[in-house]
Amino acid sequence: MSDTPARDHGRGRFGGPGMGGPPMGGPMRGPGMGGFEKPKNFRATWAKLIKYCASYVPVIVFALAAAAAGTILQIVGPDRLKDIANEVARGLPALVDGVPAVGAIDMVKVADIARLLVIFYASSFVINFAQNFIMATVTQKISKTLRADISRKINRLPLKYFDGTSIGDVLSRVTNDVDAIGITMNQSMGTLVSSVTMLAGSLVMMLLTNWILTLVAVGTSVIGFAAMTLIMRTSQKFFTAQQSGLGDMNGHIEEIYSNHNVVKAYNGGDSAKRTFERINASLYKSAWKSQFLSGLMMPIMQFVGNFGYVAVCVVGAALAMNDDITFGVIVAFMIYVRLFTQPLSQIAQAANNLQRTAAAGERVFEFLDEAELADESGKPKALRDIRGEVEFEHVRFGYVPEKTIIRDFSAKIERGRKVAIVGPTGAGKTTIVNLLMRFYETDGGRILLDGIPTADVPRENVHEQFCMVLQDSWLFEGTIRENIIYSKKGVSVEDVTRACKTVGLHHFIKTLPDGYDTVLNDKASLSEGQKQLITIARAMVRDAPLLILDEATSSVDTRTERIVQAAMDKLTVGRTSFVIAHRLSTIKNADLILVMRDGDIIESGSHEELLAGDGFYAGLYNSQFETASA
Repeated sequence: MSDTPARDHGRGRFGGPGMGGPPMGGPMRGPGMGGFEKPKNFRATWAKLIKYCASYVPVIVFALAAAAAGTILQIVGPDRLKDIANEVARGLPALVDGVPAVGAIDMVKVADIARLLVIFYASSFVINFAQNFIMATVTQKISKTLRADISRKINRLPLKYFDGTSIGDVLSRVTNDVDAIGITMNQSMGTLVSSVTMLAGSLVMMLLTNWILTLVAVGTSVIGFAAMTLIMRTSQKFFTAQQSGLGDMNGHIEEIYSNHNVVKAYNGGDSAKRTFERINASLYKSAWKSQFLSGLMMPIMQFVGNFGYVAVCVVGAALAMNDDITFGVIVAFMIYVRLFTQPLSQIAQAANNLQRTAAAGERVFEFLDEAELADESGKPKALRDIRGEVEFEHVRFGYVPEKTIIRDFSAKIERGRKVAIVGPTGAGKTTIVNLLMRFYETDGGRILLDGIPTADVPRENVHEQFCMVLQDSWLFEGTIRENIIYSKKGVSVEDVTRACKTVGLHHFIKTLPDGYDTVLNDKASLSEGQKQLITIARAMVRDAPLLILDEATSSVDTRTERIVQAAMDKLTVGRTSFVIAHRLSTIKNADLILVMRDGDIIESGSHEELLAGDGFYAGLYNSQFETASA
């Protein structure tokens, strides 16, 4: 008999959902099992990302320039090795009994070139180390800033945003998408600059050394690049099918094993097995083809590299025999072939990662660009030491414009009264509470606390006036004391102990090894009733003038219900309380019962008055006992 299903607006390690809300009405948006989708606008997303990182752009440019400089030093190396090879070649003809004559090879010059090479390669290492350090630092700072901005954005978003977006999707943006941006910026950008520099630099050095061998090296590399492109295009559809198959497999397994008892009870094992085998066979085919084709890339590139070595050696030997080139040129080209072919696969991988980053960045900036709650920093915090009088004046509301849930709700509740809101599913009970706490704005009418419209004060000021106990107890990983104090400042040990004694929880806590310092985590074994008593103690410590109890006993057994109900009765003393309950037996002592149907109050009064009136409430109340007796 609850209102609309409760939404999960925040969940602890082993707690339940937060304040109830509307049903999921919009499309779910999430990354799914298929990886990142291709960004709608690659350039626009990267422009946003560059603008977002504007303060770090000079440092990033410096790091990328350092990557290019370190690569250039590596490219120059083979040209110096060519000189060493030529020096050795010039000394080889001067042989004495098959051994080079002393002084035939200018070892001083060879040593000078070797020292220069050591300086080049050592400098390249230092520069690349500095570049990696800078990029790692900058990208982690950017990731940290992105996470902080997303966290602040979550607090500024209206709850209606979460009506059409799964919580998992929001979490994915904070974790997967931000990590993808950080990792790619750290690795792929530097790799891309280094690879392009290596490709262009080695091509220039080869052209300066010998154009004929350059054509040979480039020709063999083009064959490899064409083969790699063909394989990537062919394997892409199989990778897509593989990811889709993984999604089907995970969905099927989760569905079957999370409801294993139902499958067993209805003898659905054979049907589930056939479905599994069909999905598994399809996944095998797509996975085999994708992995086989992708596995060909490395052997093909190795073959192309080796083929390039052979071609350079054969053509180089012919040129050397005609005295068109020296032996050192062949040595240099052997290295240049490797330097030229190696970046091709790295560039392809980096380009793919940049697409992935653009897709992740698009999702992050889409979230950051969502419409926020109106800024209320200029509104005065007028709600101070309120008595607890609440008034609804012709309130009208709908979660979507085309469907009004609350049509014309009016009620006036005096301070300290216990008000129960009952009605069938979809009547608008939880919606009234959401509007009371300004989780949503009314479409018409006003809600007043002590005569002050809640719309005229900041939302935080409204929230400060309430404590609440919900259907599902929300606990986070931390000590019992931390769970009870939760965001309340200035709470003493005596305050916590007094609240726990009031709800009857103190004795149980003292039996625990660490008492109030016992950490609640996945290993902590607490009953639903004990969890609920902790949330009631939290509400007592909050000590707000208004109290909301939303189906607070619906998830516990009858015996525990009595214990929780007794604790809640103590909690309601001196507070204006709003109780939503589907067990009508728990609200018989309410000062006022509001009966809702289709967004309107159709009956109001005490339990006895409503039963005597033999109306809608009486029918609801009697039907529960008829159902129980049946």
